[in-house]
Amino acid sequence: MSIVQDRRILYFFEAVRAGSVRAAADILNVAPSAVSRQIAQLEQELGAPLLERHRRGVKPTEAGDKVLTYYRQRLTQQEVLLDSIQALRGLQSGSVTLAVGEGFLDSLSQPLTHFSTLYPKVELIVNVCGSNELIRQVVEDEAHIGLVFNPAADNKLRSHAQHSHPVCAVVNPEHVLVDSKEPIALLGLDHYRLALPGVAYGIRQILLAAEHQEGVSLLPTLTCSTFALLKRFAMQGGVTLLPTFVVEEEIRAGALVALPLQNPVFSSPQTHLVSRLGRQLSVASSRMLQMLLQELPAFKSNSRG
Repeated sequence: MSIVQDRRILYFFEAVRAGSVRAAADILNVAPSAVSRQIAQLEQELGAPLLERHRRGVKPTEAGDKVLTYYRQRLTQQEVLLDSIQALRGLQSGSVTLAVGEGFLDSLSQPLTHFSTLYPKVELIVNVCGSNELIRQVVEDEAHIGLVFNPAADNKLRSHAQHSHPVCAVVNPEHVLVDSKEPIALLGLDHYRLALPGVAYGIRQILLAAEHQEGVSLLPTLTCSTFALLKRFAMQGGVTLLPTFVVEEEIRAGALVALPLQNPVFSSPQTHLVSRLGRQLSVASSRMLQMLLQELPAFKSNSRG
């Protein structure tokens, strides 16, 4: 394709990413009519409609999805080329973007510090988000690498490592549930001031599966997207559900206790280190990936894919 057509694809790409032609025009600093004209010319050249227009904006057609895939692959190849040239000079520039679940933040400091010490001129970007948004960022090449807990099956993802981490009921050492001789049942758990992460998080999706199996519907006292608040809530006498690696420090300090849950659904979740299937990672991203594999506690004794 020519340079002109590549610019037209950029206009189309920004319209899809921004959700409307007007928003794309603001990003590109051009008139909305210019964006519409470039997209119309691209559709004419390709002989297929690329956008469906709705009241809330635009979304790509099946042909539009193919153009987006081509454009993202081109951007990725360009990044790899530039990065490989920089690598000949010792990784003097570039960037690595990680999309991570909040539960990984405490353990990320060591590998990020190690990487930035070795390659101080490579920018590290960390996006903290729920599981659904995390997978979207990796699949759409907005993030090179993802750290995710219990992701839904997605044939666009490659898992480089996975490790089982059970979800437990987390309470303070004085809580009445600590005296239980049996794994904790779901029924009645919300009688103890239950705090849960938002529905976009892998933990809630596991809980929904268990609730469906048992015919139970728990009503949380608190719903929030910050694990720090969930842990603090448990320290103050409430109950929360978290994977064990999220509360390792608090357990060692004696501030929290992790209790097994009765339903076997809670024993099978895994953490995954992922990238988009088929994406060639840049030199910097590949080195970051290796450091995460070697240094993250969540993947100790891991199984690599």
